[in-house]
Amino acid sequence: MNPRTTGDHAATTGPDRPTPSTSGRARLADIAVQAGVSEATVSRVLNDKPGVSTETRQAVLTALDVLGYQRPERLRKRSAGLVGLVVPELDNPIFPAFAQLIESSLAQSGYTAVLCTQTPGGVTEDEYVEMLLDRQVAGIMFVSGLNADTTADPDRYRKLISRPLPVAFINGYVEGVEAPFISCDDRAAGEAAVRHLASLGHRRIGLISGPSRFLPVQRKLAGYRETMRELFGESGEDLVELSLFGVEGGDAAAGRLLDRGVTAIVCGSDLMALGAIRAARSRGLDVPGDVSVVGYDGSPLMTFTDPPLTTIRQPVRDMSVAAVRALVDEIAGDPAPNSEYIFRPELVVRGSTAPVAT
Repeated sequence: MNPRTTGDHAATTGPDRPTPSTSGRARLADIAVQAGVSEATVSRVLNDKPGVSTETRQAVLTALDVLGYQRPERLRKRSAGLVGLVVPELDNPIFPAFAQLIESSLAQSGYTAVLCTQTPGGVTEDEYVEMLLDRQVAGIMFVSGLNADTTADPDRYRKLISRPLPVAFINGYVEGVEAPFISCDDRAAGEAAVRHLASLGHRRIGLISGPSRFLPVQRKLAGYRETMRELFGESGEDLVELSLFGVEGGDAAAGRLLDRGVTAIVCGSDLMALGAIRAARSRGLDVPGDVSVVGYDGSPLMTFTDPPLTTIRQPVRDMSVAAVRALVDEIAGDPAPNSEYIFRPELVVRGSTAPVAT
């Protein structure tokens, strides 16, 4: 993909005229009337000249917003120190890990993250975006947001880009959205988990994950099915259970698979893996003596579980640094090619997997 351009109107927009977001070109007189100031004052504000009080300057900028015009680029840069960071929740320890590393990397580039955390029934992603736009952030980064949901309308992101507002995404690719996407190779994750368990002699290998509308889930499923078919001649379709992400969802889904006699379970997250271990123990089964469990994400906390969890670790640091670099370059007007950049996960073998019981 080619780097995003500003569009044809940019070449014809005068220095003291804002870029229109609707048809026609803003007139100084219209803005002056709306703000209750002179045209000369409007011109000074639009060209970021001194001699205008803070109150008057804000009145002119508010008039621009009310009339539906985009603020000139030089004025949007007045809040260049703020970057929105939208994450789905903080219950899963992988998301605080992403947030911490992204915040640190942004700080090294001179930016401050505005963290927006979603909770069920709380503020939505779109509502957070409106709040961030009101704060005139320099850009927004989305981690596993609606960009990962294949049923979500991608126009919400196209509208942001057309403002123009720099955006970057982690874990979730949207076809036709001209922005940098940073993703873990979920297909490779599904493959690596199955190959590890197969090397231990397991054949009845199940998979549990979140809802199928999420692209990372679809990719894990593809990696799982392809590898099961390659190794055992069948896709393992009857050994797949999709549920809600989290411990409870993992418990319920794993219970259904254990009733079908699986000896190993590949999980869509570390929290689901903890739920799978709980389901096994509630049936009097030992992990890993009777059932092996593989998680996904690689939170540092999984070292301290009982047993320590074998997991597929996302390269969180490398992904976070790459996403921040891409966004900062976008803000600076020097964007990388708009594409998806895939990062390879790592199999971390611990105590929750063992050779199949004979």
